[in-house]
Amino acid sequence: MHPALQGLMTIVVGVGACVSYFYASNLFIDKVLFPPRGPNAGRNINRANLIRPWLFLFPAMFVLSVYLAYPVFETLRLSLTDRAQDGAFVGLDNYRQLVSEAKFWEAIRNNLLWLIVVPAMSTIFGLIVAQLTDRIKWGNIAKSIIFMPMAISFVGASVIWKLVYDARPPEAEQIGVLNAVYMYVTGNDPQQWLTIPLWNNFFLMAVLIWIQTGFAMVILSAALRGIPEETIEAAIIDGAGPFQIFFKIKIPQMMGTIMVVWTTITITVLKVFDIVYAMTNGQWETQVLANYMYDKLFRASDWGVGSAAAMVIMLLVTPILVWNVVNARREMR
Repeated sequence: MHPALQGLMTIVVGVGACVSYFYASNLFIDKVLFPPRGPNAGRNINRANLIRPWLFLFPAMFVLSVYLAYPVFETLRLSLTDRAQDGAFVGLDNYRQLVSEAKFWEAIRNNLLWLIVVPAMSTIFGLIVAQLTDRIKWGNIAKSIIFMPMAISFVGASVIWKLVYDARPPEAEQIGVLNAVYMYVTGNDPQQWLTIPLWNNFFLMAVLIWIQTGFAMVILSAALRGIPEETIEAAIIDGAGPFQIFFKIKIPQMMGTIMVVWTTITITVLKVFDIVYAMTNGQWETQVLANYMYDKLFRASDWGVGSAAAMVIMLLVTPILVWNVVNARREMR
């Protein structure tokens, strides 16, 4: 069967199954379980209204349980076992081995560096762009261009930036923009930017900042437009300048949104894998936790230590995720 036809059939079957499920659920509640008739009609209607949302949510909760909750518990189990000993329980041995490896601490150090730089720079650039494009005619065009990298996969963006950092022999024509500028300004030989320790981490971070700035800009632009004009007009009447209005009127009113953007990017940073894998594969001191976990799981086939690394990532992400959800719900109220 042609793949396009197969895909179309899958969509039709999936949508049809969802519609059938919701239709059948309604019929079961209203006709069989709690029919709205007889002496208990009022009580049955109330009970049906209580159960109906949970019945509708059941497919999503079931899928989440299978594809999210189960892998978490299975990963925890694997992190406490040793594959080389036929899955024997080894307690915290995998975690002890994890903390004894220099590559793990290199990954922790790099992840901390990413956490400090990427969320801050993405949020700051997003805020600046949102503010600058908010009042100009071609602001929407500029926003569309800046938001465009969000449509590119991390691997695609990595390929683009790898060309930017590309280096060829000095006598050959350079196709890497960075080396072309570097040679024009300094007259020195081209540099292999991705092999320079410490600095190569910043070159990798530039890719994620480039992508996430568009996300931050869209959210912060909406927050900027939600600020009551009365507060800004009152500040202007009181003699406040543009910088005072921005830092003392606008920023405090959108601080909640800024924190949501910051933490959302922080979670993305903690899970960063594709960029490092596609550009350096963790070489030249650019290892990060997700790439370290991948190396252990699929290259070294050490499921115990790999699962332990996955649990470490989950433990780092969970508090930020919970705080983000709580803060978002507070903003909605």
